[in-house]
Amino acid sequence: MDTYHYVAKDKNGRTVSGALDAASESEVGDALHKKELIIVSIEAAKGKVKLPAKDKKVKLDDLIAFIRQLATLVDAGITLVHALNIMTEQVENKTLKDITMAMQQDIEEGLSFSEALAKYPRVFSELFMNMVRAGEVSGSLPEVLNRLAAYMEKSAALNRRIRSSLAYPAVVITMSIIITAVLLLKVVPIFKGIFDILGGKLPLPTQVLIMISDALRSYFLLSIIVLAVSFFLLKKFINTDKGRYIFDMKKLKMPVLGPLFSKLAIAKFTRTFATLSKSGVAILSTLEIVAKTAGNKVVEEALQQCSRGVRTGEPISQPLSKSKVFPPLVCSMISVGEKTGQLEKMLNKIADFYEEQVDATASALTSLIEPLVIAFLGIIIGGIVISLFLPIFKITELISK
Repeated sequence: MDTYHYVAKDKNGRTVSGALDAASESEVGDALHKKELIIVSIEAAKGKVKLPAKDKKVKLDDLIAFIRQLATLVDAGITLVHALNIMTEQVENKTLKDITMAMQQDIEEGLSFSEALAKYPRVFSELFMNMVRAGEVSGSLPEVLNRLAAYMEKSAALNRRIRSSLAYPAVVITMSIIITAVLLLKVVPIFKGIFDILGGKLPLPTQVLIMISDALRSYFLLSIIVLAVSFFLLKKFINTDKGRYIFDMKKLKMPVLGPLFSKLAIAKFTRTFATLSKSGVAILSTLEIVAKTAGNKVVEEALQQCSRGVRTGEPISQPLSKSKVFPPLVCSMISVGEKTGQLEKMLNKIADFYEEQVDATASALTSLIEPLVIAFLGIIIGGIVISLFLPIFKITELISK
């Protein structure tokens, strides 16, 4: 017997879809007619969908578009299987298309949507799966999918604003390093040859510059190897729990970027917490998910401590206040939300406030970093140029005398 997928209409005009095992397409038609269904289409099932590689990821923008479109289809009354079937024709990302086809087949075979999603943890986060599971249990899957898409869009927009704010300083710093390296490795040696021919004692700044250039040229390969090994060891250390905690703690305490990282972490925590809370996810599960998706080990440990406190009967605001990671304003607003039964509303207000603060801080940071970088570039490159021309100025002065 073969498996056939069908799409049909019931007496009320609603679209239904599913799969039947039968010897032929006509047998499927007879079975559907007996159920008083009007056949729209019957197709023989293809072979088992080949699953994409487990290490494959999907771009956030593609995933957001997928969820938004899927939410629209399900909200319109189309069954999940049929909606996924439509999405396989719409999705352009090859990995996401394969996953969609595989999930469609899994659901037809009896798995729930959240169980099908759980097979692809590299694409669908724990937050994603728990929200879908809560939507399935409460019967509000379309609403949850829309809420999830809105959350992901806000997160993506926030990340883009941060990247765009730091892009210009990063480009200028990179260019200054490249220009400085070219001057030291290529230009200074040429001037050194000229100075050797002319003879005489060079000014101290010029001597220091030539010494730096000679050392860099002599040990250039060794310097690259040392930097590469140091970077590798640092990255390996940061990947450990202790290393990540120390690194994230240093990030939060940085004099210029620290406040930005702190506000970003709080905005992400409160927005995620509010989204999960509104979707009906249990409070302890919410705290565990929020801790894992915090993006900062210091914040993660504070939230894990909060989860342990809630298990023993403490209100959420109390262990958060003890952690010293979250500002008093955040703890106070969460406390008010708990007492008034409006926790989700308060969390959204905190998230809105801190997202605005992130925007303002990022803009101010860009305005601050830009002149600092230009000044740094002028001092370094200007210093090299002046050091190279000091002997020439001296020779010109002697000739004029």
